[in-house]
Amino acid sequence: MVASALRRGAHAYVYLVSKASHISRGHQHQAWGSRPAAGECAAQRAPGSVVELLGTSYPQDDYSNLTRKVLTRVGRNLHNQQHHPLWLIKERVKEHFYKQYVGRFGTPLFSVYDSLSPVVTTWQNFDSLLIPADHPSRKKGDNYYLNRTHMLRAHTSAHQWDLLHAGLDAFLVVGDVYRRDQIDSQHYPIFHQLEAVRLFSKHELFAGIKDGENLQLFEQSSRSAHKQETHTMEAVKFVEFDLKQTLTRLVAHLFGDGLEIRWVDCYFPFTHPSFEMEINFHGEWLEVLGCGVMEQQLVNSAGAQDRIGWAFGLGLERLAMILYDIPDIRLFWSEDERFLKQFRVSNMNQKVKFQPLSKYPPMINDISFWLPSENYAENDFYDLVRTIGGDLVEKVDLIDKFEHPKYHGNRHVLERCTLGCVQDQKLLEPAQPEVLLKHLLSKASSHESAQPKVGCQGDRAPGNAGLLSLPGSAQAI
Repeated sequence: MVASALRRGAHAYVYLVSKASHISRGHQHQAWGSRPAAGECAAQRAPGSVVELLGTSYPQDDYSNLTRKVLTRVGRNLHNQQHHPLWLIKERVKEHFYKQYVGRFGTPLFSVYDSLSPVVTTWQNFDSLLIPADHPSRKKGDNYYLNRTHMLRAHTSAHQWDLLHAGLDAFLVVGDVYRRDQIDSQHYPIFHQLEAVRLFSKHELFAGIKDGENLQLFEQSSRSAHKQETHTMEAVKFVEFDLKQTLTRLVAHLFGDGLEIRWVDCYFPFTHPSFEMEINFHGEWLEVLGCGVMEQQLVNSAGAQDRIGWAFGLGLERLAMILYDIPDIRLFWSEDERFLKQFRVSNMNQKVKFQPLSKYPPMINDISFWLPSENYAENDFYDLVRTIGGDLVEKVDLIDKFEHPKYHGNRHVLERCTLGCVQDQKLLEPAQPEVLLKHLLSKASSHESAQPKVGCQGDRAPGNAGLLSLPGSAQAI
């Protein structure tokens, strides 16, 4: 059995390396083929244009919407940088799984993949996971597309099918994932996930159970809130028990014993039943991961028709912010030595409490503009802000909106941008925020004659707002 597992693991490794080799060429820090000039878009969608990423060229089309800000982050692989806080979380989880789950000869039961390319096909990211064609998670406004067929993965689940198809039945996948999102201390367009999958044969699931040889994994019945139509209730309950026990042990390893846990029913397209795990940490209930019994249709399509399994996924930043008391997600991208040295510990399980780097208060500025009448997503504006303002922008809030009563679809919004340093740096000039935000509106304005007013907090009524020229989430900045 062990020899068979090793053969499957070797086959999976060769399969994945050969499959990904045309996409990834090692861990290049510089992911972009040629650096664009300041202010230019990362992807020039001229006819016949291509974008080069991780050694491969991708033709662009009407779905291409990558920004320079995001592309400069591809290939950084924070989760693989030794002593980075995300690396610490990953290594602690790996250590736990290696010690707790071993084969008969002491070999780890779970294999780990933490270097798979973030470029995937839309089939891998959506269709392989049974996500319907009209599901809102496919929207251009929420994802980063290279073109209609390739994208930056929105979750590490994009690799599930390939790994199962390669013959693996227990594995962890760790990597950077990309989603267009709002701007605040909890959200960033790139974050990191850790995912685990485990499959069971009938013998493995019912081993040690009295009369287990008479129990079955599958039946033909009807789907309910508690099980899929092809699973027996006994099989589902044993898989669910193993999943929850595995996760309870994991959070006890990370947070310590005595942690209060609760399970909340939820929905994912690729698991049923599905759950979210919440922990009571310092008197506050926090959601830390999602999980469930894998959809059998997915398992069957990958060639494991005789097995049933579970899967879970968690965010490394989420855990690190809780465990190390890190208040702002932008800090994970800091190269400031004063941040990084706080996590250079001799024992990865050592408790670390983050010490703030900046003592300066944030600066708040309001800007307003007219929106295009169609094809506008709020994430278009957030991407524009991130490209121009970088990590200086701490948060963007929609403060007010107005629709002209005479001209249907003529909408005006007021956004509040909070500029705050995550490092101990002071804005050198009082006018710097205004200059930055005027540059933002000049890039967004479709009329050169527009003179948008940018005011500090309390100056809420910009007099001559620009028309935001962002015709749909497909336009690169």
